[in-house]
Amino acid sequence: MGEFLLINHPLDCPVCDRGGECELQEVIFDWGDVEERFTERKNVAPEKYLSPIVANDPQRCILCKRCTRVCDEWMGEDAIEAGGRGAHTVIGTYGGWLNCSQCGNCIEVCPTGTLLDATYRHQTRPWELQRTTSTCSFCSDGCQFSVGSRRGEVMRVVARDRYVNGHNGEFLCIKGRFAHPFVNHEERLRTPLVRYKKGGRLVPATWDEAVRFAAQRLQEVKEAHGGGAIGVVGSPRLTNESNWAMLKFAHEAIGTDKYTATEAFSLVPFFENLSAPLATHKDIRHAKTIVLIGGEPEELQPLVGKQVRQAVRNGGAKLVIVNSVPIRLRQQAAQFVHIRPGSEDAAILALASPGDAETSARKLGVESDELGRVSQLISETEGDVVILFGGELSAEAQSALAQFPSVFGEKEGRRFLFHPLPLFNNSIGIHDLGLMNGALNPLEILDGAGEDVRAMYVAGSFLPAHTEGREDALSRLDFLIVQELFLTETAKAADVIFPAASFAEVDGTFTNSGGLVQRVRQSIPPVHQSKPDWAITSQLASALGTDLGFQMSSSTIFLDIARNVPAYAGLRYPALKDEANPVQVKHAIATGSDFSATLAGLRGTVESLEESAEKVMGTPPVGHELFKIGTLTGKVPQFHLLAAGNPEPENVLISPLYQITLDPNLRRGAVAGD
Repeated sequence: MGEFLLINHPLDCPVCDRGGECELQEVIFDWGDVEERFTERKNVAPEKYLSPIVANDPQRCILCKRCTRVCDEWMGEDAIEAGGRGAHTVIGTYGGWLNCSQCGNCIEVCPTGTLLDATYRHQTRPWELQRTTSTCSFCSDGCQFSVGSRRGEVMRVVARDRYVNGHNGEFLCIKGRFAHPFVNHEERLRTPLVRYKKGGRLVPATWDEAVRFAAQRLQEVKEAHGGGAIGVVGSPRLTNESNWAMLKFAHEAIGTDKYTATEAFSLVPFFENLSAPLATHKDIRHAKTIVLIGGEPEELQPLVGKQVRQAVRNGGAKLVIVNSVPIRLRQQAAQFVHIRPGSEDAAILALASPGDAETSARKLGVESDELGRVSQLISETEGDVVILFGGELSAEAQSALAQFPSVFGEKEGRRFLFHPLPLFNNSIGIHDLGLMNGALNPLEILDGAGEDVRAMYVAGSFLPAHTEGREDALSRLDFLIVQELFLTETAKAADVIFPAASFAEVDGTFTNSGGLVQRVRQSIPPVHQSKPDWAITSQLASALGTDLGFQMSSSTIFLDIARNVPAYAGLRYPALKDEANPVQVKHAIATGSDFSATLAGLRGTVESLEESAEKVMGTPPVGHELFKIGTLTGKVPQFHLLAAGNPEPENVLISPLYQITLDPNLRRGAVAGD
């Protein structure tokens, strides 16, 4: 078979990016003959781009059709298909450009060099890469991947690797696979920056100078106004270790209760009333009934979306969607309840209290029996019922939802599991550590800027200072410290900026939306003079005369977490080594919750909902969230092309980010008119 494949296959292994990890090459080396017994004209077809990130060399295709199956069965997109017949069969799109989520999983499963990562093409060889297993830092799915680096630069990210066996298998989304160029981007902060006088310029400084100045100014604010006048803001993008350092800094070095993190989706009410475990992604795939309330997993948590599709397609699960937007997943749903925008709380009330079904239906803009059918489906389920919910739910709705198992009662063989859909990679971790239990949330801290709050220490967070009425909040502070990778709008307002290390430059852990605690491993040395966030916080605490006791080691910090956070008790880094068997934290199950009081609060919230909102009728385009330009994805030229609205293939390289300038003084052989 191998010999027959080689009859038409080009022998360009020395220039093919798959050389060294090509499955066809390995089969021929292991089982093939040294001489070719058959001859035929080689396939000749022009190379092309299927998108800004997917390159295609058709002549290398062996028609295994893995790409078409993964696009259909995993992603449900059918963007790539086999066309033609017999010897003339070719793999391609339905008309030029890939109209899909650009996940690149077709590249992942391609056994040859037919489909290639355009961002990695012709950059290096696989055997030159140092491989490090780590965890994605974009969404709350927490996908495992292999970071390939060379000479201190991240060259590529893949899921397919003999050393990687995470809960995502070979799956990655566009951000996890292609957004890594931000790590070595030229705009990364190189040194600490200090603004010595209000209104002055930010100037480079040494680490000792910047830390000493920051500590001095914090001490002045503390002595003048007390520790409570200083706000400490962590981030759901940072590791558990860095956020724990921020929390201890607030308690021990400053003595303030004004600590928080910039998580738009607070799950505190949910965890306070939790009556069933969290569902892992594996649990979603094997569920019998899946109820999705709000959210849009395919755009914001792509692995969840993939697992839901697999559960329906392969496991026969019943999917119910309650959403104000006709999301693409509704095509797999047994029932889609199309509600008014912002009325998700009414859906929770209808399910929690059938007596309120009429009122809820009026607020939702649906027939009362629609939610009744959802309740009936849940009641009749024999097996796992997984409830997915997005950030649209209020505190009252979260509290009621968390107590659903008691609403539906016990039934032999049925188990309730919850899976929240927060936005960030460590959103669950900041809740577990208690960072969301501070006295104020970020907006309240900004509201107090210049009065109750005189100084702030912010790590890894883009503060909503542009929110109406808060445009000048940061400028009202006496002092602002920011730890960041880039000079963001928040950083521009700072008096001291510390350059922080990215996920590829640190050791630590993230806790994903299913409660899995997973290792983040250092792939490259810190870029320029950057440092891990926890190391910066420890150094600043030392300058204030406080030893946080971390001994400059992330493993020591994790030990401290295990000693003080019940859900993490007994955990150590070695226990997290096996990606095939990840460790799930066991969240405390609430007892003695007053469900009648919860319902009363939820009824009040639902009563205040407007009934005039028009329903959203159109399905959002693929990638409307995935392709958005943010602080990190904005450093990747291909994302700008995709965000522009899927340009035609011939325009793939026409972008300001690709433009070059020719110096006329260096021209050779040019004449007038050239």
